[in-house]
Amino acid sequence: MAADLNEKVGRYEKLLKKALELAQPAPRANSHLMKVADDYLDMAQSYYNDGLHFIKIEDPVNALVCFSYGHAWLDAGARLGIFAVDDDVLFTI
Repeated sequence: MAADLNEKVGRYEKLLKKALELAQPAPRANSHLMKVADDYLDMAQSYYNDGLHFIKIEDPVNALVCFSYGHAWLDAGARLGIFAVDDDVLFTI
């Protein structure tokens, strides 16, 4: 089971990393929605960084949780339209 968990952690880390690279804020600069997009990106990046920390300390369960939550922030932003994305595999659009 540990091998399955570690594989999943690695897969989710790569998915979140790619999603962070692709998620581009869509709102106008200095608008309220741009602040929301920035907050969503900050949350996703923070969860990504936390996930890397948990990998380092050999806590794959919390790493997986962090990568999943981070991706959820980006996915929610894509659904709200605050990110300009066109990848329907990485995002629910």
